[in-house]
Amino acid sequence: MSSFSVIDFSCWLVVFLGSMTAHEASHAFVAKCLGDPTAYLGGQVTLNPIPHIKREPFGMLLLPILSYVASGWMIGWASAPYNAAWAGKFPRRAAIMALAGPAANFIIASLCWLGLKFGLAAGLFAPGFTGRFSETVVPVEPGFWSVAAILLSLGFSLNLLLGVFNLIPFPPLDGSALPLLFLSSEMSQAYQKISRSGLAFLGILVAWQIFPRIYRPIWYWMESTLR
Repeated sequence: MSSFSVIDFSCWLVVFLGSMTAHEASHAFVAKCLGDPTAYLGGQVTLNPIPHIKREPFGMLLLPILSYVASGWMIGWASAPYNAAWAGKFPRRAAIMALAGPAANFIIASLCWLGLKFGLAAGLFAPGFTGRFSETVVPVEPGFWSVAAILLSLGFSLNLLLGVFNLIPFPPLDGSALPLLFLSSEMSQAYQKISRSGLAFLGILVAWQIFPRIYRPIWYWMESTLR
């Protein structure tokens, strides 16, 4: 593996772990604030990725590494436990908890976008290659700014992806909790039962099929603001 590949892999791993950890820690923190300490007691109200890796070692570490070796991309998953009885009793709180994860990703993506804009304005970066996650911008000079360009490019692109994907309104994705903000208590309970059924696997398959049509125009538009 070349030195550039080592740098690229390391940046991917740092951004992937950081983004997934922030997503799950946000779920856990908001749940604790709203009355469910389950994830907090499990040690997941933290930006330290280790507790999250221990909970989902395959999805958080092994699969991302294997997928990167196979394709140059990292895919995986993570999770934060919650009390289903609490979610059933307080469906709106459960919805806010669910939406906290994508919100964290959008905040990180926005901060990285600001970093990219600053680097471009300061002459540290130049516009990169359209459609390449790790090269939204490229450094003008080699060295530290090469790593910064990759980290910010990945931080922007990957967190935008995570935020958009998780907002697709199919269970078990976070966006499926959106209706809970508006449904009555009785309808919320029925909806939650359906969401926890075997239909969740079907939801992932449907979301995976429609996601590129949703994400690509959003990403290309956001990327165009950096040119």
